[in-house]
Amino acid sequence: MDSFELNKIIAAILMVALLIIGIGKLSDVIFHVEKPKTPGYSVEIEQATVVSSQTSSEPTEDKVDIAALIAMGDIASGEKVFKKCAACHSIVKGGKNNIGPALYNVVGRDVGAVDDYKYSKALAAYGKAWTFEELNGYLLKPAKWIKGTKMAFAGLRKEKDRASVILYLNQNSDNPLPLP
Repeated sequence: MDSFELNKIIAAILMVALLIIGIGKLSDVIFHVEKPKTPGYSVEIEQATVVSSQTSSEPTEDKVDIAALIAMGDIASGEKVFKKCAACHSIVKGGKNNIGPALYNVVGRDVGAVDDYKYSKALAAYGKAWTFEELNGYLLKPAKWIKGTKMAFAGLRKEKDRASVILYLNQNSDNPLPLP
């Protein structure tokens, strides 16, 4: 290939590039679009004001119909969901504490009541018992329910999963509590 052929190829590439740039400039002149002063869309929303009369440090509880919630669950499903918990907790009678305390007989027991387990200060000072309602709130999001807990579990979002785990925990007890 001689230099004349190479010059024709380079000239053709340059002509195509100039043609593309020229068509872009020409279309900008023909189809002029005014750009908005501020980019994006304005979304109008109503301002909702929330007035809270509670100023306590206790978690705000939404009233949950615990009987209806418990009715959603089943023990077999709770056993499957509990496998997430089994990484840190044991559920067998006489089971030892792992990363978390043993959970046999947990339903109805006082929070922070296992003697040979070192609880966080928040759990040790909580002063309530593990009722169905407390377990439901705690299993939803532990760190939000009891602020300062060491438990780094994200929680169970599905109501059916929480109800099933609560039923499973209640079953694994010497004296299961009567269901609401």
